[in-house]
Amino acid sequence: MDAIWHWFRVLYDTTGINLPIFYDAFDRRRFVNGLWMTLALSVISIIASVAIGVVGAWLQGSRLRMTRRVVNGYIQFFRNTPPLVQIYFFYFGIGSLLSTTGPTGHPVPLVSNVAWAIISLSFFAGAFNVEIFRAGVEAVPKTTIEAAESLGFSRLRTYLLIVLPLAFRISLPALNNNLVNLVKTTTLAYAIAVPELLYVTSQIWSDNLNVPEMMNVLLLVYFVLVGALVLAMDRWERAIRVPGFGA
Repeated sequence: MDAIWHWFRVLYDTTGINLPIFYDAFDRRRFVNGLWMTLALSVISIIASVAIGVVGAWLQGSRLRMTRRVVNGYIQFFRNTPPLVQIYFFYFGIGSLLSTTGPTGHPVPLVSNVAWAIISLSFFAGAFNVEIFRAGVEAVPKTTIEAAESLGFSRLRTYLLIVLPLAFRISLPALNNNLVNLVKTTTLAYAIAVPELLYVTSQIWSDNLNVPEMMNVLLLVYFVLVGALVLAMDRWERAIRVPGFGA
């Protein structure tokens, strides 16, 4: 491995192509930590946004008009405003209200910038997931729901055990697109100093003045990350597909 790292140092000395994330241990550690942060943001936000979508789709079918209005208001708010503005709203707007006084007398936030990034990204993607799952739920034949009710299933059991599994299969292609966009949107966490991949990469190119090299590396890394997610989702979609249903 040391020989490989040394090769990149020789490459820089001979051609000027500067990739310190390979031959410099400090920059390599920064880059890997940024990659792990991006993966953590993506995984946690994906799980949270899917959960929001499932619950929101359920609440949209509520018999209470106020519940349906609240869910619809949430959807409209997060779908009709830019995600960067939402991150600023949570971090600077709400975050400034949730603080305490530290030992030095300065305000200390109760919620970290990483947590606000996850909250903002989850709510942003969750708003789209609610509509995606709602469309899937509406595509489930009414006769299937009526059959479950005739067997004595409650509305919640019908949704969890019958409607949701079928709706999930129908919604998976659209959900795939939204989750891919979510992974790419994690770069906006840069704006509130979350040390994700774009943030640490910008620090590296600021220190080494190697913007072209690091931008190409960054592009390649996101291409691989998103490609892996798309491949996994496509294989999952084929694995759970019900022949003749939702085609």
